[in-house]
Amino acid sequence: MSADKSDGVMSADKSTAQPLAGQRILVTGGAGTIGSAIVDQLVAADAAEIVVVDNFVRGRRENLADAASAAGERLRVVEGDINDRALVTSLTEGIDVVFHLAALRITQCAEEPRTALESLVDGTFTIIEAAADAGVKKIVASSSASVYGLAESFPTTERHHPYNNDTFYGAAKAFNEGMLRSFKSMRDLDYVALRYFNVYGPRMDTYGVYTEVLIRWMERVARGEAPLIFGDGTQTMDFVHVHDIARANILAARADATDTVYNIASSVETSLLGLAEALLAAMDSDLQPEFGPARKVNNVTRRLADITAAERDLGWRPEIELVPGLRDLVVWWRAETAATAGASA
Repeated sequence: MSADKSDGVMSADKSTAQPLAGQRILVTGGAGTIGSAIVDQLVAADAAEIVVVDNFVRGRRENLADAASAAGERLRVVEGDINDRALVTSLTEGIDVVFHLAALRITQCAEEPRTALESLVDGTFTIIEAAADAGVKKIVASSSASVYGLAESFPTTERHHPYNNDTFYGAAKAFNEGMLRSFKSMRDLDYVALRYFNVYGPRMDTYGVYTEVLIRWMERVARGEAPLIFGDGTQTMDFVHVHDIARANILAARADATDTVYNIASSVETSLLGLAEALLAAMDSDLQPEFGPARKVNNVTRRLADITAAERDLGWRPEIELVPGLRDLVVWWRAETAATAGASA
């Protein structure tokens, strides 16, 4: 069955549900924050083979250590670029499901738009074309709430237009969704795209727009200094834990859904001040946030997602609340910090 993009009605044709157990899976960007969490869950789902391709610019081999230990020879890690057509063609042969996560940071897209075009757009086209040529049964693609820009309605549904976005990253993600739709029409390539909101959790990209502030704040609190908020702290976000995102990817592959997009978020609005207070609670600190002069970071001052469609079609709801999720992050960060200090000693 396929999900109509406008109203979620399912039409009776071929099933697009993929079991994952016993199947061969390709994960692009599989050594990154979200990709490695998906790989962990694919191992647990008894996938027959999991192939990870990553250029290791953002991804880390350490992120795959648990999966490698659990999966043994079922996991194959390939260092390479998704713009290498010959490599992508060879890796896609015989693959049942592709999870496409390879991307650049939103900040790098602004600094290097041509590089962003080559990676996010051309690279995604290479993946989609190879998947269609190889007869891949389904692509689960990572998109972003950046496609909305500053939304005009809250909670924001998937039907909200993309014209408020002014970032190259958001534009590339919107174009990628369009490419997927066109390949469904031209080649009957089944796909689901997932629009992530504000991602956090273990193995996070410490240079991300939102996660970077969490890293800075943890460093300050560890030194006995209060988290520093620039401005009044009223900007809001919709945080979703990386393990919940990984589970959404697994459910999207298993769902009888295609040619559609879903918001993946907590549907809970958290202010920057609320985030600082939650982090202090997670770190068992009695410090109070401090405020500094406002500075312009981005134009999006509010995020709040409607996740009704994902609940209905995928059977997905977030399970990890913010404070427990931040505790999970703090445990990981402290272990990483200790390991780095030990290595440099």
